[in-house]
Amino acid sequence: MTELPTDGTAVYEKFAVADVDSHIIEPADLWTARLDPKWGDLIPHVRFHERRQEDYWYIGDQKLYGVGAFAQAQWPEFPPSHPKRLQEAFLPAIDAKARLEYNDSVGVHYQVLYPNILGFHSHVFLNHMPKELATQCVQAYNDWLVEWASADSSRLVPMMMLPFWDIDESVAEMKRAHDIGHKGVLFAARYDKVGLPRLVDDYWEPLLGQAQEMGLSMNFHVGFLNNPEDLKGAVDQSKKMDFTRESSLVLLGNAQNVAEVVLSGVCERYPDLNFVSVENGAGWLPFLGESMDWQWLNVGAHHDYPGRLLPSEYMKRQIYGMYWFEQASVQRVLDVMEDNLMFETDFPHATSLSPGPASESPSPKVVMQRSMGGVPDEIAGKVLQHTATRLYDLDPPKRP
Repeated sequence: MTELPTDGTAVYEKFAVADVDSHIIEPADLWTARLDPKWGDLIPHVRFHERRQEDYWYIGDQKLYGVGAFAQAQWPEFPPSHPKRLQEAFLPAIDAKARLEYNDSVGVHYQVLYPNILGFHSHVFLNHMPKELATQCVQAYNDWLVEWASADSSRLVPMMMLPFWDIDESVAEMKRAHDIGHKGVLFAARYDKVGLPRLVDDYWEPLLGQAQEMGLSMNFHVGFLNNPEDLKGAVDQSKKMDFTRESSLVLLGNAQNVAEVVLSGVCERYPDLNFVSVENGAGWLPFLGESMDWQWLNVGAHHDYPGRLLPSEYMKRQIYGMYWFEQASVQRVLDVMEDNLMFETDFPHATSLSPGPASESPSPKVVMQRSMGGVPDEIAGKVLQHTATRLYDLDPPKRP
């Protein structure tokens, strides 16, 4: 493991580091305290699961997952073991002030915040409750997240969820959420998988056009809009080989999303709209660009669409990625897309840079020093701070 420098300035001390992917463990009363009780147990709620001896999220009688299933930071056992109750979880996963103190200790200034239950189980919301209630759940979550981030709204960065099943409600919620402090949109590129039109369809014009006008990025988080069965390898598998295989393959999922917006014409149609691949690593981005260029030319698509750029050129213009554990592949990304790479920790998930006593994962400081310590400050500054602050319109850090 790379040692931290004992003399001179560490790379993470030179910049206000932006961690562009982290998560908050939702409190048990997030929705029950905010929504009309007329909806009864259709409101997402927590109750004890006797057989598993664990608190679980439910919608009606539909069991989702344990309250601590994504809260493995500082957990003393190897994944997928996790806290059985919220009070067993590492406090910074739940409490905003504790999160800020923890971030200070690991060299992080800004932190972009994503959901768990809404992000990974959107299908369950739609399949087990009326759309009206699902929309209210989204609005309640967006409100709660801004309140949570108000512990320091210059450092904690909320990302909005949208009721994507209703285009008019989504347009309205984008405006409302932005007005109260959200800095970007959690989105998907393949809504056709749930029966909606593809993103290039005019159906999405009110939303994508508005996001472009407002300067809001569209962020494709790994696992978002996946079938719950697809996530078992990342949450429920007890066999270590299965867990390793499934969780590794999940991290290639956004290649489909990037190919969709590049090759369907979405990037061409919305030239100022940025798309971010979240929690998917970055080493595959140069390969995907080269692969799409090769096939684009190989099949003669450049003759059919003479006004189009090469796919890799759209990627450089509008596609962003991030890394946390990668080493060798980071330099390759910098060689090709130095303006498009950012840093994340994935706190407090099982694969995050927030190790517990059983984990071999290095700390964020070690990873930053290992990956950026020998990189020119101009480039390291982009990766660790400036690309993110520009993309998410973040306030400059307050200096003492």
